[in-house]
Amino acid sequence: MGVSDKTPIKMLHDRVLVEIDAEAGERRSSGGIVIPATAAMGAKRLAWAKVVAVGPQARAVQAGDRVLFDPDDRGEVEVHGETYVVMRERDVHAVAAERVGDESTGLYL
Repeated sequence: MGVSDKTPIKMLHDRVLVEIDAEAGERRSSGGIVIPATAAMGAKRLAWAKVVAVGPQARAVQAGDRVLFDPDDRGEVEVHGETYVVMRERDVHAVAAERVGDESTGLYL
């Protein structure tokens, strides 16, 4: 018994479903050289993604936000031919949204 195209999906607990930004793949250097996503870098490179759905216990993330996360620590899932990433809210490093501009800036390092 498979999941039909009309079956609704609800995220549970603090899970976050994100769609990776299209520009997260290849990058260009300042000189215009294309750097493929598979190129090894000295440091870990975090990625941006758009939040598609959140579970009821997620407190700092809402659908429509952009979040920063480590693409090495992810679980991918395919829904209706589209690939998404499922993660826990605690695996999100930062949130970019208009609504967070009114809050305090957080900790200074």
